[in-house]
Amino acid sequence: MYENVTVVGATGAVGRIALKLLAERNFPFKTIKFLSSARSAGSKITFKGQTYTVEEMRPESFQAGDLVIASTPDEAAKEFCPWAVERGAVVVDESGYWRMNPKVPLVIPEVNPEAVDKHEGIISSPNCSTTQMVVAIKPLHDAARVKRVVVSTYQATSGAGVAGQDDLDKGTRAAIENAAYKYQTFKHPIAFNLIPQIGSPKHEGYTSEEMKMVWETQKIMGDDSIQVCPTCVRVPVTNCHSESILVETEKKLTAAQARELFTSFPGITVIDDLPAGAYPMPKECDGHDDVFIGRIREDISSPAGIAFWCVSDNLRKGAATNAVQIAELLIRRKPVARV
Repeated sequence: MYENVTVVGATGAVGRIALKLLAERNFPFKTIKFLSSARSAGSKITFKGQTYTVEEMRPESFQAGDLVIASTPDEAAKEFCPWAVERGAVVVDESGYWRMNPKVPLVIPEVNPEAVDKHEGIISSPNCSTTQMVVAIKPLHDAARVKRVVVSTYQATSGAGVAGQDDLDKGTRAAIENAAYKYQTFKHPIAFNLIPQIGSPKHEGYTSEEMKMVWETQKIMGDDSIQVCPTCVRVPVTNCHSESILVETEKKLTAAQARELFTSFPGITVIDDLPAGAYPMPKECDGHDDVFIGRIREDISSPAGIAFWCVSDNLRKGAATNAVQIAELLIRRKPVARV
């Protein structure tokens, strides 16, 4: 057990969910404190019936024996994670800054729990769109080895933070009333629209969000030969990312075999009855921790392919839940001493 738990970014959307999960899952600790930027310092947080004052994050905020769960922008993580590690703390970081650092494990507990043992003070949680896809392809990979993944994402506005959700709400109201609205987060209207760009231009016409799915998948799976062709799209949905996924495997799997693999894998719930109109949808998956899979079928265009539909709450399994699960994993596995 880590006696001291420190939550960084607890006042943000993901941080608030992390707090709720820590309480619901009875995460063990003797002391807990909450840190933030100067802007949010001094605000109050109620956790498990007790009120705490949020402190400004400084180097001296961290100490040996601390377990830090952090949800911050990349620039903040770049600055504070070394402060914590230098003082003997262990950080579970949800930002994107450390994910591709070769010394930092990138962990999904259902997929690569052993990676956490090699940490040197920082463990990263993957991007939300990567997380649900990798959970989904892992059982197929174990059974038949995944060669290639073609994925199109339908990503909710909550992935762009509270401001993204405000843009959807206020932009939709304005569109209905035929009124003007100046979008704060999105370059184009999101109300009644789709935006086929998430992130900045990055590589050969792909965006930064898309390349995260390529590089992070290969790192988590420990296999650089897995090819990923992603297209990431922002859609006018409040919460939960959806993905249309086609997986090509070395060994042919039938739809029935794939369905059984999904059903028996931890963290996956199958909802798959097309005649009855039963399949995962964002409104039904919102607020849940599992990755939901449906529309499971064999690829009629290739000899060894499985196509399916995948939905997950991007603020929970895509962020807060995965981070808390990593923290629980640290406690269970008692990793080797840091280098």
